[in-house]
Amino acid sequence: MLQATHHSLAAFPLDRWWVAGFSWELKDKPLARTLLSRAVVLYRTPDGVVAALEDRCCHKELPLSCGVIEARGLRCGYHGLLFNTEGKCIEVPGQERIPDRARVPSYPLRERDQILWIWIGSNPDSQPDTEPPSYPVHNDPRYKFGGDSFHYDAPYQLIHDNLLDLSHLGYVHAKTIGGNPSLHMNAVVKVEGSGDHVRVVRLMPNSSPPPTYSAAWPFGTPGIDRWQEIDFKVSHVEIWTGAMDVGSGDLSDPKREGFHMRGFHGVTPETATSAHYFWTIATNPHPDKQDVTQLVVNQTAQTFEEDKVLIENQWQNQCRFPVRAQIDIHVDAGPNRARRVIERLVSGAVPK
Repeated sequence: MLQATHHSLAAFPLDRWWVAGFSWELKDKPLARTLLSRAVVLYRTPDGVVAALEDRCCHKELPLSCGVIEARGLRCGYHGLLFNTEGKCIEVPGQERIPDRARVPSYPLRERDQILWIWIGSNPDSQPDTEPPSYPVHNDPRYKFGGDSFHYDAPYQLIHDNLLDLSHLGYVHAKTIGGNPSLHMNAVVKVEGSGDHVRVVRLMPNSSPPPTYSAAWPFGTPGIDRWQEIDFKVSHVEIWTGAMDVGSGDLSDPKREGFHMRGFHGVTPETATSAHYFWTIATNPHPDKQDVTQLVVNQTAQTFEEDKVLIENQWQNQCRFPVRAQIDIHVDAGPNRARRVIERLVSGAVPK
């Protein structure tokens, strides 16, 4: 397989799997996307094979995403050169001889748990040394899920900051998953991690249920014992939030009952100043209530719309005031730790 040509993109951690999208996005047309400043085209062949190529025909440089998918590969929409899933040209219309250099860089692309993972290496010979991460929630019969994607005109690490600090929920998402702002700011928080992993656990016992929770679950007590578990993994963030009746279980029990929301957050840089945000939310419908999965998905999308407006305005203001220093407060422990992970990976330093 011819790998992608080298780019000087040291601002991003390379030689790893990044989220490129979801399985359901690959239909009958090629999908153009820029990932880590690389223009790629994603597609699925009629027999179900997924592929990712550089989005540039090696003949006259039309984006291959302007072409069409055929049984043997992707045909350029300008002069009809046909490329297989490894980027090799296998047909030049009207010409028997195919030049040896008639090929385009390809990227390893894998499909797992309805998530598309792309391997982006630091050099043309870089190949995956592991399989992509698994996300078994998407196949768990206890849960139903939905999801979508957002494009951000802001750097990807601002999205990390937002996901790792859920103290903002009471102020930004009051109509959905928020709740009492004071409770959020005073939650019992534990931040830990090792290697490239950061974990933030926030507990809010005996708190008032926010609107989304009340609509989705028939709590039997006025207050709820609420949890938020956030796992940062560089390419994506997994968040398990939920609640149960006060005193009905142990907040440290991984098998605890109650209302669950399990979020997958694939945060992939597009460029240094823009990002893709691929998300799903899974919930466990209560057997005695009408299925409210779509309500949870819709209200989650609403919260992410609110986050997008906030983060893009934050970035615009950071550009407006480029030399102003920021202060840190207690809620920044998780985001700061994740930023140190990214800084270490980009610099190539060995973890202590």
